[in-house]
Amino acid sequence: MSDIADASLAYEGTKRIEWADRSMPVLRQIRERFAVDRPLDGLKIAACMHVTTETANLIRTLQAGGASVALAASNPLSTQDDTAAALAHEYGAEVFARSGIDREGYYRHIHQALETGPDLVLDDGCDLVNTLHTDRSDLIGTVKGGCEETTTGVIRLHQMALEGALRFPMVAVNDTDTKHMFDNRYGTGQSTLDGIIRATNTLLAGKTVVIAGFGYCGRGLAERARGLGARVVVTEIDPVKALDAALQGFGVEPMAEAAAHGDVFITVTGNRDVVTAEHFAVMKDGAILANSGHFDVEIDVRGLGDLAVEVHRDSRPLADEYVLSDGRRLVLLAEGRLVNLTAAEGHPAAVMDMSFADQALTCAWLAKEHQNLEPALHDVPKEIDTEVAGLKLASMAIGIDTLTPDQEEYLHSWRIGS
Repeated sequence: MSDIADASLAYEGTKRIEWADRSMPVLRQIRERFAVDRPLDGLKIAACMHVTTETANLIRTLQAGGASVALAASNPLSTQDDTAAALAHEYGAEVFARSGIDREGYYRHIHQALETGPDLVLDDGCDLVNTLHTDRSDLIGTVKGGCEETTTGVIRLHQMALEGALRFPMVAVNDTDTKHMFDNRYGTGQSTLDGIIRATNTLLAGKTVVIAGFGYCGRGLAERARGLGARVVVTEIDPVKALDAALQGFGVEPMAEAAAHGDVFITVTGNRDVVTAEHFAVMKDGAILANSGHFDVEIDVRGLGDLAVEVHRDSRPLADEYVLSDGRRLVLLAEGRLVNLTAAEGHPAAVMDMSFADQALTCAWLAKEHQNLEPALHDVPKEIDTEVAGLKLASMAIGIDTLTPDQEEYLHSWRIGS
């Protein structure tokens, strides 16, 4: 039995899901193929993901392949209640998601999804897999494998694998080129700035935007912030990424220096305590704090609360002003949670088309190949990545060259010289 906020929202949710589907031609083609081939026939899937219209179209695709799906939300503030209602009442999924639910309810929903006894799991941050290994290890025996969608989740899974704790094969969907090169860079880049602008109505042109982390998400943010006229400063712990940022013309500084002159701070590191009390102490009046890393640990929200003498909740929707003892105001967006999914609508459907196509095809591959995989973290097969890219190009009416037989021979022979 699903646990959603309001079943009467199903009609609105269905309209929005169908709208998103129009921008997801690759996933739609895979859904049509799955309906014929039924690669997931009879399998149960438990997913912990953002409950958005794009995710709904992934769930529809898995169902077309023959799976039954139970979905819990991976972030209470990103849950779209109309989407949850539509999935439960129009598309026949079990959905455990309510916008704004507390931490206890969040984990209760994960447990409810797991109680369906899944054969495959889909995770977005590793909380579902972590819960399986800690609180519900009795269910692990039926799990054939799973997929992880985020950088944060992959980091956690790598550690589990290193410690020998991972008990079934997981696939790092996040690490495919058609996911991190496009979803992370173009999706996060656009949707994060969209969320900041919606929440604050600030003009980014002329502002100093400080971006913590220069992975694919940070690169996308930096490119787009510069395109809107901002001065961009990058903070990094990796010398190679810092050098890359510098050679692309971005400023590179430690956070302790950038904190004093930044106007907007955006964290995308996958780590905790990136912006802390020492940084709050020197920030400008009116500085904006936003997080686009998966969990709400990158900005020290508790430390900010300890420094504040008062907090003006929702000065604007999802923008809280923390007033410090010297009168300075720091503006925290979306309670330090994912600003792009909380203050905006997350990635555009067109970019999630590729990420969720990767997910769907990887699920089908796992269903077939799980017996040949060790309990470890695996890469998505290259042919899946290539297929998704090819389908996306075709949907955009873009053609590319192919190798001639002579070129193929040249690339595969060491005997042919100049």
